[in-house]
Amino acid sequence: MTIRQKSYKFRLYPSLDQRIMFAKTFGSSRAIWNMMLADKIKYYEETGKTLRNTPAQYKKEFPWLKEVDSLALANVQLNLQKAYKSFFNSGFGFPKFKSKRHRQSYRTNNQNGT
Repeated sequence: MTIRQKSYKFRLYPSLDQRIMFAKTFGSSRAIWNMMLADKIKYYEETGKTLRNTPAQYKKEFPWLKEVDSLALANVQLNLQKAYKSFFNSGFGFPKFKSKRHRQSYRTNNQNGT
């Protein structure tokens, strides 16, 4: 018996408001990655230890981070922690700063079917 996996591919046609929301979330995710990575590098150079920072620490200084999905920012934190650990434990390449010129994406979680 062969098990077949199905996948679906969808094309989105977002409205203007949705496009603005996507652009804000892409930018905020990239910005929080770059800020958290820069702080981790600086902290490691000063102390030799790993910094455990969260997106909530940056929302006080940058209020525009409150406009986007908080779960998207939390997933950025988890992805950065995973990349940082992989570098030290497995020898993968060091995490790189994100650029606006390359692929724009973010991941979020579905809560209560919304």
